[in-house]
Amino acid sequence: MTNKMNGASLDISAEKRAHLKQLFPTVFTETKNDQDELVESIDFEKLKAELGTISDLFESRRERYGMDWPGKKDALSLIQNQSHATLKPCREESVNFDETENLFIEGDNLEVLKLLQKSYYGKIKMIYIDPPYNTGKEFIYPDNFNEGLDTYLEYAGLINGDGKKFSTNTANEGRFHTKWLNMMYPRLYLARNLLRDDGVIFISIDDNEVSNLRKLCDDIFGEENFVANVVWQKRKGGGNDSARIAVDHEYIGCWTKNKDAHDEKWRIPYEEEYLKRYKEEDAIGKYYWDTLSRDGLQSPIIYNVECPDGSIIERGKWQIAPSTFLDKKKNSEIKFVKNKNEGWTVLYKVRQPSGRAFRSIINMVTNSDAAKEMDVLFSADIFDNPKPSALVSKLLMLGADKDSIILDFFSGSCTTAHSVLDLNKQDNGNRKFIMVQLPEPCAEDSEAFKAGYKTIADIGKKRIRRVIKKINHGRQEEHEKGEEKNKQPSLFDTDSSPSSVSLLKNPDLGFRVLKLDRSNFKQWEKLDTNATPEEIGKQLERHLFHINPESTQEDLLFELLLKAGFMPTEKMEIRTIAGKKVFSIAENALLISLEDTVTIELINDVAKAEPMQFICLDSAFRGNDQLKANAVQTFIARNIQKEKYNQIVFRTV
Repeated sequence: MTNKMNGASLDISAEKRAHLKQLFPTVFTETKNDQDELVESIDFEKLKAELGTISDLFESRRERYGMDWPGKKDALSLIQNQSHATLKPCREESVNFDETENLFIEGDNLEVLKLLQKSYYGKIKMIYIDPPYNTGKEFIYPDNFNEGLDTYLEYAGLINGDGKKFSTNTANEGRFHTKWLNMMYPRLYLARNLLRDDGVIFISIDDNEVSNLRKLCDDIFGEENFVANVVWQKRKGGGNDSARIAVDHEYIGCWTKNKDAHDEKWRIPYEEEYLKRYKEEDAIGKYYWDTLSRDGLQSPIIYNVECPDGSIIERGKWQIAPSTFLDKKKNSEIKFVKNKNEGWTVLYKVRQPSGRAFRSIINMVTNSDAAKEMDVLFSADIFDNPKPSALVSKLLMLGADKDSIILDFFSGSCTTAHSVLDLNKQDNGNRKFIMVQLPEPCAEDSEAFKAGYKTIADIGKKRIRRVIKKINHGRQEEHEKGEEKNKQPSLFDTDSSPSSVSLLKNPDLGFRVLKLDRSNFKQWEKLDTNATPEEIGKQLERHLFHINPESTQEDLLFELLLKAGFMPTEKMEIRTIAGKKVFSIAENALLISLEDTVTIELINDVAKAEPMQFICLDSAFRGNDQLKANAVQTFIARNIQKEKYNQIVFRTV
């Protein structure tokens, strides 16, 4: 029979059970549930025996070390609730939609993180977030676990309703730590799933929640994967109105998913000014000559050195051990030069290093730099407390490869996207970004609202467009140097729409806008056991046509991509197979037919193409059970000839 496609996000608890079963298959057994049905369950006594402990892990009265708070149990349940939402493409707000691999996702980040689980599980190299600091002023996400997709859609004005609003955590509520923890825990838990094994997360925070963040992330990522709390000096001067101490700093907490997965030392590039000293070069690389002995060495190594004329420098204080000295001398990396006292000075080659250690105090970039940056881009103060792009760029140099994916699910004004684009320009990198931002309304008395921005998400999208425009403008000017200026109107004369941005394929100067919305496929609603025949009939009638008639083929396509586990940035093309239009994703890895009829010729030709998955509409079989059975048998026969781990999955929706 066909494999009916599940319209839900990844089942996190099922995924964890599957991982546990791989490690401990003997602890799984069958028991009967309340309906007298056999179900698979875990024998926890066996599991404890496998782990080499006989203590009761769930003894309620036992005192133990760990973090707990009211609502943690509900937060865990929230993680396990699957999302049936979708992400709908918005071409008119995107730049270079068909070519780019960057994403801007507008919506509640908890729902979005759930939807990204299948397609980005274990693929994100670096996450940077600047979440609410719980100061009693900023917007806070809900913690009552009842505000789901419908609340968001009403909040965003995507459906009619009572105008539900997300909760805020105001100063009048005492800035409860519990509300903040309940908001952060499920999001960080899901974020960890998305990280690569060598992935890293950076989280900006201040004194309000820094201690709780440390405990929370130690709980989720493991205390052994904590790297450091970096101190960022966000301002220099000012603060004289402070009642006690002028706090000039914030923190950036850093955790890895698996510290053991990092084979090499973490290093960032040296500044160009520092590297200027390495003026000489040999077959090995660049270097400069430095004195082997100098005053003030903390731990000098004392030994005698023979000079070229046979004289001895007795009990010299040197920077390297005698054996290292002899090796360097043998390899022409030691040089003797006469000094002004007619004695000898010993020099050695200092090789240009691959990079330097990242320091735990950042004091070269401040929030005033961020304000200037926003003023250049917007000519107005339209966003409170943005982070400077240079700050995030420093973290990118440490935590992300040149071709990795970077996620920010509290993206705000999109400093992270700005940093990714700018750093790619500097080092010819190919980093990709995923920004997630709630369409939080701008206050009507704010400068942002007066400038025409209705939501924070609008500010973020506009910032990315203007950074792209700025980079393109610079590249165009470089291209025109030494050549006659083009007399035609500039591509940058107008800023009225995204289409005014120059579209270049390389580097990736674009982004796809996706918006959180209801599924394009009607979900079967569970009826009460006492439902009347009339209610059952209405339910069946609603599902005669289970596809939203307002959904476009592109809407359906993007939802199927997500639910099938493919990234929404995959390359797509339209092919004609057996006279039918078929969408080919990732060079035939996924084939999707959204035609209203399916033929046996189409099934046969798709099977010959050997995709990883083939999806078509269930209604396209037109009730022909024989045709559907033949389709199933066709793929079964094809799979028999293929390797075990290279099977074709056939699904209907």
